[in-house]
Amino acid sequence: MSVENEHRLRFRDAMASLSAAVNIITTEGPAGRCGITATAVCSVTDTPPSVMVCINSNSAMNPVFRENGRLCINVLNHEQEPMARHFAGMTGISMEERFSWDVWNEGALGQPQLKGALANLEGVIDQVQEIGTHLVYLVQIKHITLNQEGHGLIYFRRNFHPVVSEMVMA
Repeated sequence: MSVENEHRLRFRDAMASLSAAVNIITTEGPAGRCGITATAVCSVTDTPPSVMVCINSNSAMNPVFRENGRLCINVLNHEQEPMARHFAGMTGISMEERFSWDVWNEGALGQPQLKGALANLEGVIDQVQEIGTHLVYLVQIKHITLNQEGHGLIYFRRNFHPVVSEMVMA
């Protein structure tokens, strides 16, 4: 194994130790409707509210996201792990079937919002940059829906894990 390849694999193992919130990124528009599970999602600034989303350059969904120019970041709760698996392509369920279930609302910007998610952040894609193997989308958030029910879902060491918030007693 080359030193470069070994370094890449060690980097991937190190990043597997970095806990990350699990999200389903969805889009709907002239190019169609699709979604993908993503953990490489990060806030950038609150003025204007902006988020960074990274998607592998090889994903067939990139042209759809780019042409539609809008998307929704659905921050999953701990009970939505099966949806994360579907949208990560782990179950063989078609994209059409994933969107046929009665778990979707249409957001203010016309984007698919997953019911029961901890948050739905709809936005407009401002910039797309190619960095290495991924496309980095800079998204200006225009509409936010929050849900106070549920607990978090993270991806850690290549597995999904619930994050249960402690109840605060008055």
